[in-house]
Amino acid sequence: MTTTSAAAPRPETAAVPRAKESGATLNVFSHAFLVLWVVLAAGPLIWVALTAFRPSADILSDPTGWPASFHWENFTNAWNKANIGQYTVNSLIILAGSLTGTMLLGSMAAYVLARFAFPGNRLIFLLFVGGMTFPVILALVPLFAVMENFGLLDTRPGLMIAYIAYSLPFTTFFLTSFFRTLPTGVQEAAMVDGASHTRTFFQIMMPMAKPGLVSIGIFNFLGQWNQYLLPLLLNNEDEKTYVLPQGLASLAVSQGYRGDWGALFAGLTIAMLPVLVVYAVFQRQVQAGLTAGALK
Repeated sequence: MTTTSAAAPRPETAAVPRAKESGATLNVFSHAFLVLWVVLAAGPLIWVALTAFRPSADILSDPTGWPASFHWENFTNAWNKANIGQYTVNSLIILAGSLTGTMLLGSMAAYVLARFAFPGNRLIFLLFVGGMTFPVILALVPLFAVMENFGLLDTRPGLMIAYIAYSLPFTTFFLTSFFRTLPTGVQEAAMVDGASHTRTFFQIMMPMAKPGLVSIGIFNFLGQWNQYLLPLLLNNEDEKTYVLPQGLASLAVSQGYRGDWGALFAGLTIAMLPVLVVYAVFQRQVQAGLTAGALK
């Protein structure tokens, strides 16, 4: 009489539980890292927003405490007495001109560099790339001299031009790569039908490049909205013409002596709101624009 022993587990079968265990461990670690990242990123924003509703005495006695009651007068004081309203309007006016100019010039330059072959194409593209590596602080002195010679100091057009100049390199670099991923058949069909280069660009190529335009527009909005160094250099004559970062810096100094910390945090909250609203509205377009270049 013969006995049969149980078959030994195959190596492939034994490796499956170990793979699942390692995958589960990695999944837990990645989720824990993401939670930590959310806390570090959103924690200071939530703290600023909650502190904006507290009186100055409570802020000084317990900086991390929860507001016992919501003091909406902090926002009123920041908007009216601290001139945050005027600074916000100034920033919106400057941003309307600079962001429009940046997107228009950057998209036109990127389209030509991406879709047309001509002598010097590569050199011009490398010049734009080199502009991304040039620190802003190294050009402050010559920039001040140029603006003074042209009579653009302490003027809104001068500040808009400076914003556009410092935003163009990255805008052109980003959109050049994006325009290269667009199909050439549509452009060729439009040219065969008699469309001019201008009409092809504005009516066909720009709508196709909407995800990339929205993505780079958000980045430029963030950079120009939070710009402080250029306004400090080029727009420092009249306090009524300050943009929002300048106004917040001035408010931080003045409120430090007056002790109205609630108004200061209310001003910071007002400055954060447009950025959060813009990103929340265009979140899907930003994600589509960042991934479209990889899906050629």
